[in-house]
Amino acid sequence: MQKIVALFCGFFFASGLIISGMTNPHKVLSFLDIFGKWDPSLAFVMVGAIGVYSLSYRWIVSRTAPVCGDKFSIPSNKDLDKKLIIGAILFGCGWGLAGFCPGPAIVNITLLNKQVIVFFAAMVMGSLIFQFTNKLNA
Repeated sequence: MQKIVALFCGFFFASGLIISGMTNPHKVLSFLDIFGKWDPSLAFVMVGAIGVYSLSYRWIVSRTAPVCGDKFSIPSNKDLDKKLIIGAILFGCGWGLAGFCPGPAIVNITLLNKQVIVFFAAMVMGSLIFQFTNKLNA
């Protein structure tokens, strides 16, 4: 049952990304181009997502456990540390240069577009490099 729910949620999320235009790198780059031909439409997507999250979060965590799990995995660290700031900067640079963030890149990998494959490979490689260096520094 847990895998069926995860599959449904993934399909639902991917559909939302496609319908909203978040999987179109040209639309994303137009959203980020605030001094050029700015396209504010993705701001409405983000505000809508924040609204849905804000309304549902308290209701969801008021349950004793998730519907398909033993316990909630809510981060306890709320500090702004060096790793978070550097990670956010790198994420923003990647998003601004390519027009993709991880979710839309995973959805777009199904198109077998060369640009998406290169971005996805670089994203996976960056994750592996982080894991390796993080283990060395631990």
